[in-house]
Amino acid sequence: MIEGNILLIEDDDDDQLIFKDALKEISFGYDCWMASNGLEGLQRLDSEKELPGIVFLDLNMPLMNGLEFIDQIRQNEKYKNIPIIIFSTSDNPVDKKRLMKMGASRFITKSADFKKLIETLAEILK
Repeated sequence: MIEGNILLIEDDDDDQLIFKDALKEISFGYDCWMASNGLEGLQRLDSEKELPGIVFLDLNMPLMNGLEFIDQIRQNEKYKNIPIIIFSTSDNPVDKKRLMKMGASRFITKSADFKKLIETLAEILK
């Protein structure tokens, strides 16, 4: 079971809301921190007293995209062991392979199926 809070790095407000609603359905009692791009995600990591138990990361974002974020975080000794789940609309096998080599723990393709999102999050977080 994942311990600690969750950091979602996602620039789409609707996707943020859906993600938070899915977490509420699971009701494991996690706090979900939000960041709208990789740069905000790094700033959030630096500003919190404790590290999140897991990061869910979108790929296509302004200022600092998911690839740039994962590259930065995996080079930082303090953050390199935080599990990172890619949460993206991309289903590109090349991206998946590259991100797994860069240190992603898992790759989830966003879906319009809310129930499937709940099931996937429950599986990852338990």
